[in-house]
Amino acid sequence: MKVMKEALFYKRLNNSVRCELCPRHCTIKVGDVGYCRARKNVEGKLYSLVYGRPVAVNIDPIEKKPFYHFYPGSRALSIGTIGCNFSCKYCQNWEMSQARFEDLPYIEFPPERAVEEAIRYGCRGISYTYNEPTVFYEYTLATARLAKEKGLTNTYVTNGCIEERPLAMISSYLDAANIDLKGFDEKFYREVCGAELEWVLRSIKQYVRHNIWIELTNLVVPGKNDDVEEIKQMCEWIMENCGDHTPLHFSRFFPAYKMLDLPPTPIETLEKAWKVAKDVGLKYVYIGNVPGHPYDNTYCYSCGKLLIKRFGFEVLEFKIQDGRCYNCGAKIHVIGGFHG
Repeated sequence: MKVMKEALFYKRLNNSVRCELCPRHCTIKVGDVGYCRARKNVEGKLYSLVYGRPVAVNIDPIEKKPFYHFYPGSRALSIGTIGCNFSCKYCQNWEMSQARFEDLPYIEFPPERAVEEAIRYGCRGISYTYNEPTVFYEYTLATARLAKEKGLTNTYVTNGCIEERPLAMISSYLDAANIDLKGFDEKFYREVCGAELEWVLRSIKQYVRHNIWIELTNLVVPGKNDDVEEIKQMCEWIMENCGDHTPLHFSRFFPAYKMLDLPPTPIETLEKAWKVAKDVGLKYVYIGNVPGHPYDNTYCYSCGKLLIKRFGFEVLEFKIQDGRCYNCGAKIHVIGGFHG
């Protein structure tokens, strides 16, 4: 049996431990796991159950995360384990995120192998995704360090629930994060996600402070977080705390997990949200999960010309030259250029 990895960021309290990786600060008794189910108290020490043990490994287009302004057209080796520090009722990957360690078979996939496979398959980087990467933090940290040494990028696809010290430690190796800003209402976060909005807002500010490229995703759920005024307040907060260059993805909801009774998001609702965000002043706003929609493309915020044309996760056209609009010369915020 493989030796488990001792966790970082916890304090011993006699036989119990207090995890300090995320704002939950779980107090965990001997033999128990934390809220995320990925970290266990073994004889008074906290261990990661999932270090080097993903349950999903794939090669994905970076646009699938979604990242639209970070090495467009590139591919990422994508890794996910079990566990999450949220309990969203509409989770698309609930079979992984809400699982216990013993529920699913895992792959022996240590950091060294992850980096080797990423290079072997021509990936530009490694993405920690599918479930919440914070809960397999030690695995992401070790992998990201090795990946950076080999010239690979590292990206988080995250709910934004992490404490300052862990984020600071990995910030030197983490190039970008797509953060789910699931709504802008405390009640929604508590009742639908089992979490606190303030945790996420605080973390987003920290990502910005550490100069990590961020893109934000808002899954618009009918009747739950689709109020136009609430969306406007969210966009204003993004403008003030992240900047008008921050890409915002409004994603279409489809029934999943414990919210099978709701219909898919009307496309008109997404278009209204898009207009609100643009009116507030955000330069790059997208509609996701609607393949072929014109607002899935990137347009110049200055002259309106089409710069990146997409269908699904594929880049069909790329017209940004030396970081600028080919037509008017406006600066376009894209990290890394096109990998076509």
